[in-house]
Amino acid sequence: MKRTPPPSGLIIVDKPAGWTSHDVVGKMRGIAGTRKVGHAGTLDPMATGVLVVGVEKATRLLGHLALTEKVYEATIRLGVSTNTDDAEGEVVATAPAGHVPDEDVRAGIAALTGEILQVPPQVSAIKVNGERAYKRARAGEEVELAARPVTVRAFEVTAVRREGETVDVDAVITCSSGTYIRSLARDLGSALGVGGHLTYLRRTRVGPYGIESARTIEELQRGCVIMPIADAVAAAFPRRDVTDEEARLVAHGGRLRAAGLGPGPAGVFAGDGTLLALVEERGGAARPLVVFVS
Repeated sequence: MKRTPPPSGLIIVDKPAGWTSHDVVGKMRGIAGTRKVGHAGTLDPMATGVLVVGVEKATRLLGHLALTEKVYEATIRLGVSTNTDDAEGEVVATAPAGHVPDEDVRAGIAALTGEILQVPPQVSAIKVNGERAYKRARAGEEVELAARPVTVRAFEVTAVRREGETVDVDAVITCSSGTYIRSLARDLGSALGVGGHLTYLRRTRVGPYGIESARTIEELQRGCVIMPIADAVAAAFPRRDVTDEEARLVAHGGRLRAAGLGPGPAGVFAGDGTLLALVEERGGAARPLVVFVS
């Protein structure tokens, strides 16, 4: 007997520590009962928190959702540097940090806030000449990664904790997609002259999807909560409701007149609330990026 596929939509997972994002996808394939599962915005194994998982047709949303703002809770340890810029790596240098005053910590953080150029960690998934940087780094190669523009909209210190010659800085960080919190930890430690690395990371929001909507793997095993694809699009993108004639046009990949919804994707909905497509406005026309009906 053929199994009925699950509804298309998003599952907001509270990723456990020690799991890769791919591990979560593999588990969710079993829980949701389909192989059409993907994720947006990779989390490192040590990190926990919001991982947006797409099921069935919603996998086609994921590349667009990855371009959204994210919020993290983080702890940065000053006085210790690692080869991965986080607690999973090997310690490569230590320096006394107990003398660093709070004011200097906050000044260093202020310099890392706003539009900045950031060099990704050596151990990252960025491709260098067709090969992932982390593979080259783990083979002992020194990888040259170019600095990239990112935006750190807010970098708020919530606590400074001192123990011996190390200083732990707790912070809440709101940033653009592509920002490495590990690199912020590294660069703060470097600017203060004592080195630093990330010891804790929890993502609490991806775009409009917050930790309050997330479910643990155990909770999802008891009951798989899937956000309908129409609700997911309405939450993440500007909404455009169209006439029956426009609905027929866009359903077949046709272009609509621009409606002034600005740059980036917008969700197009039929009169009955059915999600039809994601479109992007350019040059006076709204061009379909993804069509969900045929």
